[in-house]
Amino acid sequence: MPLGTLERSAPSLFKRRPSALSQLVLYSALALFLMVADVRLRITDPVRQAVGLLLYPVQMLMLQPVEWARGGAGYFHSLQDARDEAAQARQQLAQWALQVHQSSMLAQENAALRELLGLREQLAVPVLAAQILYETADPYTRRVVLDRGQDAGVQPGSPVLVGAGVLGQVTRVHPFVSEATLLTDREQAIPVLNARTAARGVAYGDPAARHGGGMELRFVSANADVQEGDLLQTSGLDGVYPAGLPVARVVRVERRADSAFARIYCEPVAPIQSVRQVLLLQPEAQRLPPRPAPEAAEPPARKRGRP
Repeated sequence: MPLGTLERSAPSLFKRRPSALSQLVLYSALALFLMVADVRLRITDPVRQAVGLLLYPVQMLMLQPVEWARGGAGYFHSLQDARDEAAQARQQLAQWALQVHQSSMLAQENAALRELLGLREQLAVPVLAAQILYETADPYTRRVVLDRGQDAGVQPGSPVLVGAGVLGQVTRVHPFVSEATLLTDREQAIPVLNARTAARGVAYGDPAARHGGGMELRFVSANADVQEGDLLQTSGLDGVYPAGLPVARVVRVERRADSAFARIYCEPVAPIQSVRQVLLLQPEAQRLPPRPAPEAAEPPARKRGRP
């Protein structure tokens, strides 16, 4: 070692340590002793509790990000589940509403069919069942299209009936469909008979319906015996409708001093806007006997001259 320097490292005598095998044996024996002592004497329970108490705030602080992440994921997951359940509930509610609506429509159709069957048994004329497909697009007329035409034997002028009464008349026939003009059409007229007084008249359609009706009984004198609530029936004098079918009911009577006729407003007894199943009758004129041929006029007798 050069002069003027100091030995900074320990001598080799003090550098000697137990061998690795000796340390392994020593630490293993110590660990085994501590485990046996902990099982038998519970000497490390106070130490474990003290260490757990000291580390609990740190542990909770370290777990907060994990809890926040779990809470956020659970919130979004529960929100998505709630949205899915709400969507399923709305879809199921819509299906139930559709089923209820269909059941209501079926009940109405069954009631209408029962009325038609009862009316069919009462009528002594050939009838044909039909269904309304749609209403014509002309805003100035009141016509509907039926699913029966020439192939089914429909004829122009055939009366259209429902269970409540007269609905209209077939005015145009096509090969597979036909058009029926409703009673509320402005060009539709039907001879009627007052069921209370047996007075005859003619009811015309009124599509404007400003009075809340849909028909008007015209050319009735102001002093005629007509009251609100009177039932008007077919008179059977036109050769189209059988006699005795309900047509309309009087809803309003106006008598003016400056007019010789009364304004009588009527409402059809048939549900004009909410009917689908109808009956078509054979026109009454086809069942009437033919008119007799006019007799030939006899030639005038010649005047005898004077002899």
